[in-house]
Amino acid sequence: MLVSYFNTVKVTLQFISAGQPQNGPWCEGQQLQVWGSIRAESYKLFTYAEKISGLPNEKEAVYVALDKWIAWETEFPLIAAAKALRILRKRGQWTRVVQVAKWMLSKGQGATLETYDSLLLAFDKDCRADEAEMLWDMLLRTHMRFTSKRLFCRMISLYDHKMPEKVIEVFADMEQLEVKPDQDTLIRIARAFDELGQTEKKIRVLNKSQGKWKYVHFNGERVRVRKDPLK
Repeated sequence: MLVSYFNTVKVTLQFISAGQPQNGPWCEGQQLQVWGSIRAESYKLFTYAEKISGLPNEKEAVYVALDKWIAWETEFPLIAAAKALRILRKRGQWTRVVQVAKWMLSKGQGATLETYDSLLLAFDKDCRADEAEMLWDMLLRTHMRFTSKRLFCRMISLYDHKMPEKVIEVFADMEQLEVKPDQDTLIRIARAFDELGQTEKKIRVLNKSQGKWKYVHFNGERVRVRKDPLK
């Protein structure tokens, strides 16, 4: 599926690198061929995403359909599978996102930040916190030093409003690894400390979320000054 597209691109690049003119009927024909391949691939991908969306929720039915999709491929269509996963995510089809992501991982493919983030988000939206926690524990055991800030923030978002103790645990791991939370995550962490009655730690986190500097107008000029910490 993707092989012919990449072969077409390779031919065009070889032609250009050989010092041939980049305009004229030959080059234009090649460009049309490339874009035709892209459009055909996009249509095929969209059609298959529609087909997956219409399947029953049984994992076996989805896995069989996905296996048929790649049966005649010489290589695993990782880019196409990732795009299909992105389409399902945009549509909010969380059960299907979980099924497709797990299928990719079962084939030894797609172990990327994007896949894991989509899977954690889908677990959250599909009310499958236990599975999210199992995946998170696996990621920490195997990739602790390389776990992305995005995934840490995703887990804190999952635990927010439900399990403040878990929020603090994830935050402790972030501090140990010197991973800095984003603004929204700092607010969630502060809320967790507040729910647990740890006011001093809440204030410390809120001070971080507000930054060290603010801008004021002095003698008609905009001046940066250090903020007074919350007390």
